[in-house]
Amino acid sequence: MAKLEKLELNVQGMTCTSCALHVEKALEKVEGVKDARVPCWESGRAEVTAESGISAEQLATAVRDAGYKTRVERRKLLESPSAGKSGSDEQYDLMVIGGGSAGFAAAIKGAELGYQVALVQAGTVGGTCVNVGCVPSKTLIRAMEQFHQAGERRFRGVHTVAGHLAWPQVLDQKDKLVAEMRQSKYVDVLSAYPEITYIDGRARLTGGNSVEIDGQTYAPGKIVLATGASPWAPPIPGLQEANYLTSTTAMDLRERPDSLIVLGGNAVGLELAQTFARAGTYVTLIELLPRIAPYEDEEVSEALTGYLEAEGMRIMTAFETQRVEKRAGRYSLTGVQDGLEMVLEAEQLLVATGRRPNTANMGLEEASVRLGRRGEVLINDRLQTDNPDVYAAGDVLGENMFVYVAAYGGILAAENALTGAGRVYDTSAIPRVTFTDPQIASAGLTEVQAREEGYEVQVSTLPMAYVPRALAAHDTRGLIKLVVDGSTGRLLGAHVLAPEAGEIIQTAVLTIRFGITVEQLRGTMFPYLTNVEGFKLAALGLEKDVALLSCCAG
Repeated sequence: MAKLEKLELNVQGMTCTSCALHVEKALEKVEGVKDARVPCWESGRAEVTAESGISAEQLATAVRDAGYKTRVERRKLLESPSAGKSGSDEQYDLMVIGGGSAGFAAAIKGAELGYQVALVQAGTVGGTCVNVGCVPSKTLIRAMEQFHQAGERRFRGVHTVAGHLAWPQVLDQKDKLVAEMRQSKYVDVLSAYPEITYIDGRARLTGGNSVEIDGQTYAPGKIVLATGASPWAPPIPGLQEANYLTSTTAMDLRERPDSLIVLGGNAVGLELAQTFARAGTYVTLIELLPRIAPYEDEEVSEALTGYLEAEGMRIMTAFETQRVEKRAGRYSLTGVQDGLEMVLEAEQLLVATGRRPNTANMGLEEASVRLGRRGEVLINDRLQTDNPDVYAAGDVLGENMFVYVAAYGGILAAENALTGAGRVYDTSAIPRVTFTDPQIASAGLTEVQAREEGYEVQVSTLPMAYVPRALAAHDTRGLIKLVVDGSTGRLLGAHVLAPEAGEIIQTAVLTIRFGITVEQLRGTMFPYLTNVEGFKLAALGLEKDVALLSCCAG
């Protein structure tokens, strides 16, 4: 491997977080640069890791072309890449391919167990969640919630505030948070684990436990695949040529569009649709299936549809898109609903139709790692592939694409691979949250799924209007629905639509995981004037009329 050096640059002309990101991106495009970082725009500095001997003029030209000035102030030769080790002569007990949540969790677990670990990542470290997923989307969602609530208060005459939305500043705030969390939660974490060697490169399996990274061959003891997933678009005629937005590029739009079509009514599409709608964009959300949030409980989907439409969003379900065109800077989408052809137009088109695992061109099938029809890595219940030396975790498995599931899987995969622990990958009680307002939070089976599996089903649906906390907050949107096994009294599923529903679903997760019965739930004290009290009220609703209970009455 080529030797590397660390360069410190003085950068002039940066005035905001976006400026810092522009400088980083410009430097990263220079041939020979392995990593570029601007700690914060106020520092007026950039740090670059590059191949030894890289020209200072190359760096200055790239920064100048981006609109800024720079000069190299300091250069230091590194003994080896990033964490201090490189080359095929190094012996690694575990090689983790992918630098996101699953990859970091696996690498750290390997280090904690006392093994030498190589963590391989091509491009920006941190994976989907911190860079282009949970962190940026949720900070935008929260900003628009506050903007929307301020508008509601002005409408009600409670108080007045400035009603102007500075969209570019909202994006700057989002970018700053992403940069800070990527640095603190990923880059800085590596320095705490000398057992982990970071390798910047693209990995390909070549059979057995052999891995090739940018022409260099390695033979680690075990391998964990944690390469994540990327946005996927359906094969609709004209769509690829139209240069549509993905969930990633939509969150980088410097100008808020006047109108937007969102293709896809699941979590990502719903979250971004409401975010843009609350920012002032006219949003049309279209879904191929008969309802939005199609994998959630039907009552939840129906209720959320009403709330979103009340905010001015246009929702079209059972809509089959037939072709997409872009003319004169606008998108035209032709589709069929109820047998009628119609044409929708908007300034922008966002495709949020799911994600597919990143497994192409990695030599997986040649290395006896089987893939499913969507490119997902197929594993047993210990996260082991058909190749006994290769395990997998995270979004590359093609389901349950949540950062906390990825971290859980990464830990399990590393432990099983290195110690033969044989721990089972259990996803029976995963909490799911869609960060709309009100939020969807759920765990376990829906009513339909429970009946299809042959359970003797009991159901209790409690409108949030019966929860004292919701009444006190003057926000009674939503419901809590419990799905119970009538023969055992155990909770099979819980489905919540409420403001901050994600903050209360863990009660249901624990109830399901540890086999707590609804009778035990009813006998448990819940704090008054909290939304989680709704779980007890819903449990009481299986045998009593909740409307006839006094406050805190059991």
